[in-house]
Amino acid sequence: MALSKKGKSFLGLFLVFTPACLLIFFATRGAHHKFERLASYGKLKPFEFTDVKGNKRSSDEFKGDILLVTTLQNSCPNDCALLLYHLDKILYQEIKKNSKKLMKRVRLLSIVTDKQGLPEKDLTLIQEKLKNTVINYDPALWILATANPQEVFNFKSNGLSLLEKNPKFYGGVAFQEVILLLDKNHELRMVLNGKLEGYIRRMKESLALLQKEYDQQRALSH
Repeated sequence: MALSKKGKSFLGLFLVFTPACLLIFFATRGAHHKFERLASYGKLKPFEFTDVKGNKRSSDEFKGDILLVTTLQNSCPNDCALLLYHLDKILYQEIKKNSKKLMKRVRLLSIVTDKQGLPEKDLTLIQEKLKNTVINYDPALWILATANPQEVFNFKSNGLSLLEKNPKFYGGVAFQEVILLLDKNHELRMVLNGKLEGYIRRMKESLALLQKEYDQQRALSH
């Protein structure tokens, strides 16, 4: 999904040549009403997925909720595109803590892929691992899915794409290592590296900024 000219004007797209090499989108807008406002990088195209119970579902059901999207592998945590431990402790536990606050509800959707980035059909193995390792794991908040990641992660700008292939990426494809932050209208607001603890912490900060944006909108509407 190509970005609009307006979206591109706010977009800084960088290739980070580290062992965890991947695309990172940065918001470059200045402060707005005393806090930073995350840029918008394009809209997620609706997609269908199958959950761990075999139910056919649509991404449209998450509209109205903030959505974080990642990949996961059945080989996690030993061989994983992301830092699963930090994804749990830094992001999921924050989501769980606020899960009863309707206005702050966030969902975490993990597309289960193999080493090459192809969709896995059997989600029960990784679900059991999450049940055994993640405190207060709630499958309604952290949803495991079989879906086409080429559709889910199809964001690009200035000729660079999250679908880029490069041997420096986990499994040779860029999207395996990223975390997407989507707002309640499924606009992409941040993409960061899930293989580095510092970027996972930055994603938590970005999530807080997005929630603060909605807080401000509610305050102005009263």
